[in-house]
Amino acid sequence: MRITFVKKILANGEPCAKCADVQQRLESSGEIDAIHRVVVADERDPQSEGMRLAQRHGVQVAPFFVVEDGDRTTVHTVYLRFSREVLGGRPKRVEEAQEVLRANPDLDFL
Repeated sequence: MRITFVKKILANGEPCAKCADVQQRLESSGEIDAIHRVVVADERDPQSEGMRLAQRHGVQVAPFFVVEDGDRTTVHTVYLRFSREVLGGRPKRVEEAQEVLRANPDLDFL
């Protein structure tokens, strides 16, 4: 299995805050060791590798993870779900729900 972590550089040249948060979580948990490549999606360069990966996989949010396992490729856009499903982490359900809501602002509380 090969995992690519795609993080974004905004059009103003600043790093994406959410991407930095996820990278910090990966590093503090030791999960960064499971990541094979870190790729940048630079909004200023539509041909950057990360932007091309986002286009290829139909992803419009960052960060995201591309997991290649044999002939199967999956894309994960929610870090806590990725951690649980791919890396075997056990995030709290509340944290996962909050991250899903942050990743999908069109969702609302019931």
